[in-house]
Amino acid sequence: MTARSRPAGPRNVLFVGNSFTARNDLPGLIAALAAARGKEFRYRLISVGGASLRTHWNAGEAVNAIRSGQYDAVVLQEQSTLPVKNATRMHENVRLFDCAIKAAGARAYLYMTWARRGTPESQASISEAYAAIAKEVGATLVPVGVAWQSFLRRYALPVLHDRDGSHPTPAGSYLAACVFFAVMFCESPVGIEIDPAGLGTTERARLQRTAWEQSRTANRSAGRK
Repeated sequence: MTARSRPAGPRNVLFVGNSFTARNDLPGLIAALAAARGKEFRYRLISVGGASLRTHWNAGEAVNAIRSGQYDAVVLQEQSTLPVKNATRMHENVRLFDCAIKAAGARAYLYMTWARRGTPESQASISEAYAAIAKEVGATLVPVGVAWQSFLRRYALPVLHDRDGSHPTPAGSYLAACVFFAVMFCESPVGIEIDPAGLGTTERARLQRTAWEQSRTANRSAGRK
């Protein structure tokens, strides 16, 4: 795909989630990557600590923002353990939001999160839950959890999990941002020189390459070019 024919990507994005999105300002990291390649990326974050998508739906702020028609994309991040504990409930939550997103003429992006450090085996359930509902509703899957899994299998540094074994370090959020950039803009983040996470050159390159590899794999699986 040539630079001239690449999709422009979303310009006005609403993020709905909790601390897995808010920690280290994930939307801001994505915006910084986009700006480094001359792309527009404006965003709003609606975040409540520990919240599920159902919590957001019941509160009303997120769905009202979607219905305003201001956004061309909405990123949905489910509570991190719900896909493992109750995938059926998670799918119900996504369906609620997806109907509102489609009615507003926007596109849904599902932010697949990662397994906790102490239970890496749960990534399979998280990945399956997100992939299944993304396919059902036609949402775009952002395979951050799979990228984390791939990176952790190959590298010890930089560390992705914070000391609590759950939340991301700046490096973990940077990897997530690189996956979002690759999926949203269908473009490799490899070579972007900005370093908002304070990473070394080698570490940054590892994260960028992993993000691009996993986003391409996800796109092929979903039938995207």
